[in-house]
Amino acid sequence: MRIVQILPTITMGDAVSNETLAFYHALKEAGYDTAIYAQNIGDKLPKGFIYRIDEYKDDADFIIYHLSIGGEINNRLMGYKAKCLIVYHNVTPEEFFAPYSMQSQMLCREGIEAVKMLYQTPVMCIADSEFNKQDLIRLGYTCDIKVLPILMQFDDYDKKPSQNVLKRFKDDGYVNILFTGRIAPNKKQEDIIRSFYYYKTYINPKSRLILAGSYQEQDIYARKLRKYIKQLELDDVIMTGHIPFDEILAYYHLADVFVVLSEHEGFCVPLVEAMYFGKPIVAYDSTAVGETLGDAGILLKDKDPKLVAEAIDRIVKDTDLRDYFIQAGKDRLATFAPEKVKKQFIQIVEEAIK
Repeated sequence: MRIVQILPTITMGDAVSNETLAFYHALKEAGYDTAIYAQNIGDKLPKGFIYRIDEYKDDADFIIYHLSIGGEINNRLMGYKAKCLIVYHNVTPEEFFAPYSMQSQMLCREGIEAVKMLYQTPVMCIADSEFNKQDLIRLGYTCDIKVLPILMQFDDYDKKPSQNVLKRFKDDGYVNILFTGRIAPNKKQEDIIRSFYYYKTYINPKSRLILAGSYQEQDIYARKLRKYIKQLELDDVIMTGHIPFDEILAYYHLADVFVVLSEHEGFCVPLVEAMYFGKPIVAYDSTAVGETLGDAGILLKDKDPKLVAEAIDRIVKDTDLRDYFIQAGKDRLATFAPEKVKKQFIQIVEEAIK
């Protein structure tokens, strides 16, 4: 049986692309003839099984479609002959981008319209979280919807971290506060900066904030963040931009606490990464964040900067509490164990293609 995956864009490093590659290897191991087709293909990806969507000959027995954004490729899906399973990664609400990017706003609007348009297309759906499942139901989906965490490759995190980054910051006595994720309005990096300002000014001047995530220099939101940092006269804020994977690993190794104040996440892969690296977590309870975190960190109902800063201070200083959450994170990782999720994925696919 030939099973293909289709998605708008595949590139190195983002969660949807990583899961698509992980699904490919899982399908291959299970004995399926499989390939990946995308409208946009990034550099440095493996060769031989990733093709442009225009090369797809409508010859698959079954399609797995990753839905997360708008675009013309959503319209093509309804014209293909094969049965389809949609993997729903959620679509960021357009209002987050309204002040910053008309293009991103339009793509998010088109994404929601595509989700509505495709409600009768799949024989089954996979949702990354219960939050995503409920979103599909709200948008009219009546097919069977399976909740399955994102399939992650934990082995990648055991690779050697950047020695240059480690040498630059290791053992300098600073508390390192980390967030990883692209610079985007729904991630609310400005709220992390605001909380860091309070923490650094009133609690611990020997502290550093690392925002490890990609952005374009012309991005209005990124420029707003840099301006805000300057207005607050904040030192020790690092906005890394796009960096190699070994540098991301190094920042995880350096972190004393991981902070998430995002207001829209369909799953939030960095939370699981922080658990894997044994980092205590402070997070704002929004969308799928609490569901992904479980009891593996301090989950706040309010992200007042004073409250966030005090939560950071407590989890840094209280060694018993810190150790408790680190162990809770390690226990929580069992839910996302790659072999477990991979097995569940293949079982879902086999049920869908019957």
